[in-house]
Amino acid sequence: MKTLKLTALALFLLASSSSLIAQTADEIVSKYITTIGGAAKLKALKGVKMEMVVNAQGMEIPVEIVQEPGGKMYVKINIQGKEMTQMASDGETVWSTSFMTMKAEKSDAETTANAKLSAADFPDPFLDYKTKGYSIELMGKETKEGTECYKIKLTKKPITIDGVKTDDVNYYYFDTENNLPIATETEIKQGPAKGQKSVSTMSDYQEVDGIYFPFAMNQGGQAMKVKKITLNPTVDPKAYAFPAQ
Repeated sequence: MKTLKLTALALFLLASSSSLIAQTADEIVSKYITTIGGAAKLKALKGVKMEMVVNAQGMEIPVEIVQEPGGKMYVKINIQGKEMTQMASDGETVWSTSFMTMKAEKSDAETTANAKLSAADFPDPFLDYKTKGYSIELMGKETKEGTECYKIKLTKKPITIDGVKTDDVNYYYFDTENNLPIATETEIKQGPAKGQKSVSTMSDYQEVDGIYFPFAMNQGGQAMKVKKITLNPTVDPKAYAFPAQ
């Protein structure tokens, strides 16, 4: 009888151990892609338009973000009824509007080159990550936002900072229960906060035409609430292009 009990216990421990070993980074990412809608639906996306509000110093600022394949994107903000393009790219030229002069200015060569490295990230950097030249690694489990998470290290192609090649590493925290990322973490590479961690959180996942998106986010302490998401919007190419001076 004792032998049977020991055998049952040994089998239980062996099964539990095998389960832990089997939980790889690839499996976690694969489950995530399936959970949010599946690879086929993600690959069929031609664009995503997000209409949101950002809480800044007690004010709600309307923000519109559009992304398309090939690095095409823009971020438009509306301050006291005045709309401006905060950042945009047509896949080749990256530009933004200066708050000092209110004129469009092209980004420097280094910033532009770094942006182009992420052009294949739409609609999700984990989708076909190997073909993008990225790698992933399971760093174990951690508690984030009071939730047990799998910590996944995503290493993208090296970027250039002040002429020096630098690793582009991001950490994603996947909720072990729902298999959705609830936080990301990366190291700030430039400016006064260089070396410090930049943390973003995501929650309130909602379905839009069969694909799940987070509708509540917080980036660097700035809360963002998504009001509406439109898939495959019709966008005038001029919205991405650097305006004629």
